[in-house]
Amino acid sequence: MCGIALLVSGIRIGLSSLNLDSISSSSKSHLVFSVDDLKAALQRRGPDSLGTMKLLLPLHSNSSNSTNYRVSSFNEESHVLDKGSDMSESFAEFVFLGATLQLRGVSPVCQPLMDSSRNVLVYNGEIFGGIEVGIDKNDTESLMQSLGNCCSCRSQEHRTTCDFNGQAKGSIVDVLSVIKGPWAIIYWQESSKTLWFGRDAFGRRSLLVHWPTMEDPRFLLSSVSPTSSRLQDSSFEVENGSSGIKFWEELSCGIYSMSVDVKKSDGSFHSEIKKHEWTNAMLKELIEWERVSIEPKPAELNFSHSRTSSAELDINSSSSVLAQNVLTALRESMLRRISLYNIYQALKETVPVAVLFSGGLDSMIIAALLDQCLDPNYEIDLLNVSFDGESAPDRISAKTGLKELRRVAPLRRWRLVHIDADLSKLTWETKRVLSLINPANTYMDLNIGIALWLAARGEGWICKESNNETDEDKRVNYTSRARILLVGSGADEQCAGYGRHKTKYRHDSWLGLHKEMKLDMQRIWKRNLGRDDRCIADSGKEARFPFLDEDIIRTLLDIPLWEVADLDQPSGKGDKKILREVAHMLGLHNAAILPKRAIQFGSRIARESNQKNFGSNRAANQASAGSVVINVQSYFS
Repeated sequence: MCGIALLVSGIRIGLSSLNLDSISSSSKSHLVFSVDDLKAALQRRGPDSLGTMKLLLPLHSNSSNSTNYRVSSFNEESHVLDKGSDMSESFAEFVFLGATLQLRGVSPVCQPLMDSSRNVLVYNGEIFGGIEVGIDKNDTESLMQSLGNCCSCRSQEHRTTCDFNGQAKGSIVDVLSVIKGPWAIIYWQESSKTLWFGRDAFGRRSLLVHWPTMEDPRFLLSSVSPTSSRLQDSSFEVENGSSGIKFWEELSCGIYSMSVDVKKSDGSFHSEIKKHEWTNAMLKELIEWERVSIEPKPAELNFSHSRTSSAELDINSSSSVLAQNVLTALRESMLRRISLYNIYQALKETVPVAVLFSGGLDSMIIAALLDQCLDPNYEIDLLNVSFDGESAPDRISAKTGLKELRRVAPLRRWRLVHIDADLSKLTWETKRVLSLINPANTYMDLNIGIALWLAARGEGWICKESNNETDEDKRVNYTSRARILLVGSGADEQCAGYGRHKTKYRHDSWLGLHKEMKLDMQRIWKRNLGRDDRCIADSGKEARFPFLDEDIIRTLLDIPLWEVADLDQPSGKGDKKILREVAHMLGLHNAAILPKRAIQFGSRIARESNQKNFGSNRAANQASAGSVVINVQSYFS
């Protein structure tokens, strides 16, 4: 994983093809920060190395009728320009930054990368399929090689107009469209003088964008919003965009290009940003999120109801086959994310993987599958956050879940990490998280962000003797060193786990439920994943989402909706029905009947936040506190 960023100046950039309603020439958005501020924010994500590279595009006038340019570069660390560059000329500047958290390969790799053709890459992602990555290789190096073999075609009509057509050279879009796994990318293709950037189709890695405005004509991309070194308490609201002025926004999922040209009329650099269509047909089907069957026939529904009411699963039933398909796909998803050859060799002496653990259905399934897939010599850290000590619902269910895991996997060394917090004492931490969730800005975003940030940091306590979890004299301070954090995101969206799904089903039946779930999946990048990635990565940890594997999404869409969920049944039974069947197959019979509980409620941070900011839970509910924009000045008063 990496923190990546790009700063572009000296180019007039057109955005008309993107139809961006949020861009306004009258906007006063301006965020004061230095490159050092940006480096500091990125290096918290990638503590192993930090690199910077500048590309300068000088204008050279050979005659009154022609203007051309070439690329010069220098590493900011050495401040050495390539020979021939004349800094007195007008030029465009590209500053690439990459901070690396080494998670794959046998030797460290520092970003940005530049190949022999002077292409430049900063990449934040994992490649679990689509592009071959050798056992001893790094994802970024393998991707750099694949991109370097691409044609220079800028056109959407690559297959009919490209000069390399028929010579086994694909386009940049072709290569990025086949990657399985989470990614965000910034890539300079020297041969076409084109900048490529984007996020995977589900937005599993953060990438923020600042589109050029009249007040700030720079074009900026970054994994995270930097906190200004000039930040003071009184100016925090404005500096971080919480005042209603949005400097950053989440980049919409997809692949973008920006080809740089010189306009002869004024001799200046111009560019137009274009968004490209995915070229992988299977991926486009997943994005459309169309299910094979949505509305059941009466006989099918009656059969499903009778099976849901049964105490035991019939291993020969069709439903059991469907649940087995999901379990198989989940196990393969887990293997892709934690196989040791995919983990940087230097990390193998430590606990490599931890689980964001509430003891609920999703995290229990993840923990049980992790046990099946991870070398038995490793301990597994279960990270549990509470704002109410041992009384928080998530702490209670986590301790119950630990007992169940020890029953189904008695040979595994499980370590429940108790991460206790007091919201009133988290002033600095809250300010930090406010910057991380940006551009999200509601109390719900902040509460979730704080809980995730604390979990990822992994600082808490464990019981010295595993058989006596409640003896305070046995508590030992402990910090998890796992660099990979498994998270259950995507399970509720795909399996009807939210209360609003039941509401929609009651009002609009199966078709309404399908549309609501589709909406959730198509906006998960904006509502959840960018925020969650930034909060978890700030501690040098990488979030991985087994439920958002491409094959899992395909497998669940191939199952009739009434077999995924039966919302005529009570909570804890019909919601996420297919996953409850999977839990039974794993021997997790207690977890299989637990109702859904969001992290902000299970950890009780929402209760603490409501009392602090609204006076009581009742007042917060009346104000719909979760969607209220944070009043930063009053928050810290």
